[in-house]
Amino acid sequence: MTETQDSVQPDLPAIEAERRRIRERHLRPSGERPVSSACGLHHTALISSDVERTIEFYQGVLDFPLTELIENRDYPGSSHFFFDLGNGNLLAFFDFPGLDVGPYAEVLGGLHHVAISVEPERWRELVARLEQTGVEHVVHSGVSVYFRDPDGARIELIADPLGEMYGNRVL
Repeated sequence: MTETQDSVQPDLPAIEAERRRIRERHLRPSGERPVSSACGLHHTALISSDVERTIEFYQGVLDFPLTELIENRDYPGSSHFFFDLGNGNLLAFFDFPGLDVGPYAEVLGGLHHVAISVEPERWRELVARLEQTGVEHVVHSGVSVYFRDPDGARIELIADPLGEMYGNRVL
């Protein structure tokens, strides 16, 4: 930690009070919530510095099948490619050859992590595969593993069903 991080201690009771205020104002019981205007997440797009390396990682290590590889319509020479995450969900990537996009960074409005639900048995197999392939990772709560992809994006594999978080319904 830096000196600034060490010296600034968050006021945890005040933060929890603010969280409680926000919940009371905005969170409705599931039976009282309006139906979402969305149909689901079509895809989330990340940036890849190396198309083949990204495919080898997501398809080869994580068993997410590559479903399409096309030219990015917004940037000639750039690729747009997709991986199947199950249930009609896709994880997509762009590469931007010739652009200096810089390394991955967590910034306000940016990506913190992508959480991907997997069956518990597959979760155990994938954690073992991360170990076998030397991918640094951290297991939390016995159902969640965090690691970084080849370009530094934080990925979580979680052995909870969609709509649940550590055994609690969030949907």
